[in-house]
Amino acid sequence: MKLSKLAALVLAGAMMLSLAACGGSSGSAPSASSAASSGAASSGAASSEPSEGTATYTVGICQLVPHDALDAATQGFKDALNEALPGQVEFKEGVGAGDSATCTPIVTDLVSSNVDLIMANATGALQAAAAATEDIPILGTSVTEYGVALNIADFTGTVGNNISGTSDLAPLSEQADMVTEWFPEAKTVGLLYCSAEPNSQYQVDEVQKFLEAKNLTCTQYPFADSNDMAAVTQTAAAECDVIYVPTDNTVASNTGIIDNICRPAGVPVIAGEEGICKGCGVATLSISYYDLGVATGKMAAKILTGEADVSEMAIGYAENVTPKYNPVICEELGLTPPDGYVAIEMN
Repeated sequence: MKLSKLAALVLAGAMMLSLAACGGSSGSAPSASSAASSGAASSGAASSEPSEGTATYTVGICQLVPHDALDAATQGFKDALNEALPGQVEFKEGVGAGDSATCTPIVTDLVSSNVDLIMANATGALQAAAAATEDIPILGTSVTEYGVALNIADFTGTVGNNISGTSDLAPLSEQADMVTEWFPEAKTVGLLYCSAEPNSQYQVDEVQKFLEAKNLTCTQYPFADSNDMAAVTQTAAAECDVIYVPTDNTVASNTGIIDNICRPAGVPVIAGEEGICKGCGVATLSISYYDLGVATGKMAAKILTGEADVSEMAIGYAENVTPKYNPVICEELGLTPPDGYVAIEMN
C-alpha cells in the first residue's frame, strides 16, 4: 500500500514538471512571425514603409555610362521621387557601357519586370527604352535634343506618346559667343566630338553655324570612340587655335585624353558642360545636372500618381545657366577670365 502511494506521488510530480516546462517554453521563445515583427520595429524599417492602403511603385533607371554629370542627374531624380513619395518607390537600376546596345538588356529587363516608369539617363539610354516599350512611361534626362534623339522631324517640344523628360542643352549661340569672348584673335576652331552620339553632331553643326557667322574657320573632328580619340585630338590641336567640345558622353568619360594633349600644346578647350570643363576645358556654360534630375523626378511623381499624362508633358529645360571657368587650366595657360565667370570648384 505504501509503495502504491509512493508511486502515485512520483507520477504526479513528473506530470507537474512537464506542464511547467511547456509553459516556460511558450513564454520565453516568441514565434517566428512575432520575432520578425520585433526586429523590423527595432531596426526602424517599419517607419519608412508606406501606410496601409498607400500605393507603391517600381521605377526603373537606365543610365548610359557612369560619369559625374549623369551620376548627379540620377541622384537628383531619386531624391526628388523619394521626397514626393516617401517610402513608396522601389528603384531597379542599371548602367550601360556608353552606347544604346549596352542599355538594351537593361531596359528589356525593366520592361519584363513591368516597372511603372523608366527613367532613361542620356540619349543612348532613351533610344534603347523607346525601342523596348510603347506602353510604360519613359522620362529622359541629360538628353540634349529629343527631336534628334528620337528622329522626330520638326520637333515642337512635346514627344506626344509615352515619352517626355528634360534636356541638358545650354544655349548654343552663347557657347559660340564664349569662343570670341575669350579668344578674339582666334581664326580657326576645331569641333571635337564622338560621331556615334547624334546629339553631339547636332550641337557641333549648330555651333559651327554661329561661329562661321563670326567669320571663324571651323573644322569638325569626329572620332568613333575612345580608341581613336587621342589621334583625332592630336590632329585638331595641331591645326586649330581653339577647340570646342559639346556635351558628349564619350568625352565626359575620357577628359584626361584631351587634357593630356591640349594643355601641353597650349590649345584651349571651350566645353559644353561643367564636368568636361573641369577635366579638360577653360570655360563653359554650366547647368546643374542634379537639379535637372530633380526636375525629372518631380515629373515622374506626377505621372505615377495620375496627376499628369506623359504624352502631354513638354520637354523641360534647365532654368539657370552659369558661365564658369577652370582656374587650374586657365592659370597654366595664362588666361584671365572675363567678368561674370565663376570658378569651378576643383576637388
